[in-house]
Amino acid sequence: MSLASAITSSAQMFATLHNFDNEDGSEIEGPLLEATDGDLYGTTYANGAYFGGTVYRITPDGAFTTIYNFCRQANCADGSDPVGGLVQGTDGSFYGTTAGGGLYDAGTVFKITRSGTLTTLYTFDIGDGAGPAGLVQGVDGDFYGATFGGGNFSSGTLFKITPTGTLTTIYNFGSQDTDGSDPNGPLVQGADGYFYGTTFLGGSLGGGTVFSVTPGGNLTTFYSFCILCANGYEPYAPLIAATDGNFYGTTNASGMDQSGTVFRLTPSGTLTTVYNFCLQGGCQAVIRPGWLVQGADGNLYGIASAGGAGRDTAGMLFKLTTAGTFTDLLRFDGKDGASPGFLVQDTNGSFYGTTFQGGTYDRGTVFRFSQGLAPFVEAQPTSGPVGTSVNILGSNLTGATSVSFNGTAATFTVSKSGTSIKTTVPVGATTGPVQVVTPSGTLTSNVNFQVLP
Repeated sequence: MSLASAITSSAQMFATLHNFDNEDGSEIEGPLLEATDGDLYGTTYANGAYFGGTVYRITPDGAFTTIYNFCRQANCADGSDPVGGLVQGTDGSFYGTTAGGGLYDAGTVFKITRSGTLTTLYTFDIGDGAGPAGLVQGVDGDFYGATFGGGNFSSGTLFKITPTGTLTTIYNFGSQDTDGSDPNGPLVQGADGYFYGTTFLGGSLGGGTVFSVTPGGNLTTFYSFCILCANGYEPYAPLIAATDGNFYGTTNASGMDQSGTVFRLTPSGTLTTVYNFCLQGGCQAVIRPGWLVQGADGNLYGIASAGGAGRDTAGMLFKLTTAGTFTDLLRFDGKDGASPGFLVQDTNGSFYGTTFQGGTYDRGTVFRFSQGLAPFVEAQPTSGPVGTSVNILGSNLTGATSVSFNGTAATFTVSKSGTSIKTTVPVGATTGPVQVVTPSGTLTSNVNFQVLP
């Protein structure tokens, strides 16, 4: 029995769903995505048939299919080393980025269908950015993202790109000393319509920043991290917009014991350290806390890529209340994966994640972890004005009799698979939860839908 299995309680269930073996990819550098067909989609950074990484599909029970192999060879234009995961557009296709490859080896933006037909939408040339890392679709229908390097000042860029591939650079980092450099990971769109993100380095104190930017490119630095200060530095992962109205994120280094932090940032820019990781004996977690996700129960769930109590494990999963109470949920031992990096919650209530290494072939794994949380529904997008088209993801939606936005009924159509509902924001809707009434009960959205003016 693995250590991961040994420490779980009766309410917790862990399963390794897939072991990567190089032929189907390795080294995952992005989270899984629950799609409208009920399956999960993801990318691997390396290997595959042409050594440039892959796009894959996996069912909630573990049936695995590689749907595309990127090419790391001369004269390949499709990019290589996909990072940041995928996002499903309102057209049903998936959109993503590669950190390298393309015509100028500076990365690409691509679109891919469920069946694996890939279209390269844009190739970066360093002058307009290099190393894009993930996308978010704005309420205007365009996609927004960041490049880790390149641009006018070689410090990274922010960009928007239409679904047909017209790219506009909306901001170049390095134009001033305080705006940071090397933006890291996908952006998140707030209820105010602005996009929020982090830079890994730079800022007025040198340790990275948290910023907001308008769709037109007006950037505001909300917070500058200080190297070797107690609040941490080098924010590593994207922000999450939590149900309490605040943003939460992690830093890669420093804190009280030089091992990273989880922080909370108010919309006005007030930062509070929620939890300090540490390297000393008896500490609960060590080394590089990764991407966070807010569970349907309101708690934060995440990973640490190494360590755990006893410092003899290959990473861990943890739960953290927004007040800072830490719970060690699960520790990896290498056989079931090592260096976990990304975690998402499926609408069936279970968490799904990936490890960068470990497993049968030491090339990483996909795993499922259950805390016994109830199913829910998820709206995509999570904000928009009246008339916005919305996909509602969920499990066992067949036979649904009602869909409402904060109590206002909407017309809808259930997919043949019963894993999604297509609807529009109805007249009279106000900000609040989305609810779907099914034969087995009422399902409520994990976050409020923000009705915009």
